[in-house]
Amino acid sequence: MYKNPKKMIFFLSIAVLLWFFVPANAYVLQGPHLLELMTQKHGKSESLFVSQKLVLYDDSFQEGSIELKETLKYIFPKKFRSDIVSKNSKRIHVVSKGRSLTVIDGKTVAGHETLFDRYKDIILYNSRSALLQRLAHLDINVSVSSLGRFQNKPVYVLGAQYPDESVSQVWLNKDTFRPFRWLINSKKAGGRPDGRIDTLEVRYFKWRKISKIWYPMHIEFYQDDNLIRMIEVDEIKVAPGFSAALFDIIRLKSTYPKDTQLLQRQPGELSEVQKMIEEFEKIYE
Repeated sequence: MYKNPKKMIFFLSIAVLLWFFVPANAYVLQGPHLLELMTQKHGKSESLFVSQKLVLYDDSFQEGSIELKETLKYIFPKKFRSDIVSKNSKRIHVVSKGRSLTVIDGKTVAGHETLFDRYKDIILYNSRSALLQRLAHLDINVSVSSLGRFQNKPVYVLGAQYPDESVSQVWLNKDTFRPFRWLINSKKAGGRPDGRIDTLEVRYFKWRKISKIWYPMHIEFYQDDNLIRMIEVDEIKVAPGFSAALFDIIRLKSTYPKDTQLLQRQPGELSEVQKMIEEFEKIYE
């Protein structure tokens, strides 16, 4: 027996801590295995059509927010198209086999994606190999995984050691393996004018099964803990047919001339949020 009660209490405390934490860390699934389970849970389909309401929040908007109608077309695993049509304007964003293009009012305004366009990646790249490659390209270290907690629920963290949130990472529900939180760090985006780096947080809610595929019906976007964008899905059609021309970037480039004023801007001149605001104000005018 310990003659010193304080020493006994100390060693008992250490034993209790080890009992709680060591087993938990010993059973953390590896990143590639987590991606395999995640893509399996998504289900499979050749294509998908989504109709949704897109709401953007910012004080520069006349009423504090604007609401737009958006349609999405997925051809799994590497083709995607978004169409937003307002009363006086139209925005087309296409991704095809790693290349992307954005057109506003009949003019090409960007040949790359913004942070806000990436939210669909964990849905579009619906195989372990494709998603692993895509996340690695977006600076997520898929060899790192850990256990954590969010809103008092256990989670898997892919890309970081919990609770480090300084790097890009994806959080999965520990029971369903469905993603519900994605921290996107924009190291390659040029940063903000004040020298800080843009970090976008995307949260996925209300996963619903339609036929054999699961899809999030509600998505929120945060920056600095402020809600800046929201998506509410209205309708989903599984396995519709799409014309290949809708995703043909070479054809789109030849059809729509460049908007040189926007294309000449340096990447660091505007933060990702400012780019989004300017782009969508133009659509909403």
